[in-house]
Amino acid sequence: MSVDTIGDFLTIIRNAVMVSKFDLITPFSKMRLALSEILKSEGFIRDFEVVSANGSDVRHDCLKLYFKYVDGESPIHKIQRVSKLGRREYARKGTIKPVSGGLGISILTTNRGVMTNKQAKRLGVGGEVICTVW
Repeated sequence: MSVDTIGDFLTIIRNAVMVSKFDLITPFSKMRLALSEILKSEGFIRDFEVVSANGSDVRHDCLKLYFKYVDGESPIHKIQRVSKLGRREYARKGTIKPVSGGLGISILTTNRGVMTNKQAKRLGVGGEVICTVW
């Protein structure tokens, strides 16, 4: 069992996109839910839902992601972990850089919650850079 649950979540998404899966089920956590909300709002996935454990053989709640494909191609070309367990990466409000010329996003955890680099720049806050998606 891995300690880096965010890294595991990103790897699960990366592997599912590589084999063109339409959906996947992963264990639930609040951070995974926040990342899924951002991926949906930015148009990288079609939808997600929390699958309850009540009445099923699963003990814990799960998160089900539905991927989006346009002409057989996923909007997620690369999803990469930036801040790792051994080396955290932080960005100040003035040093947040655009990803891939503005075509991608960075996801940050700030004191105002989990948000994209564009939202953080607009609000004038910095934070830990979790991952980049393009």
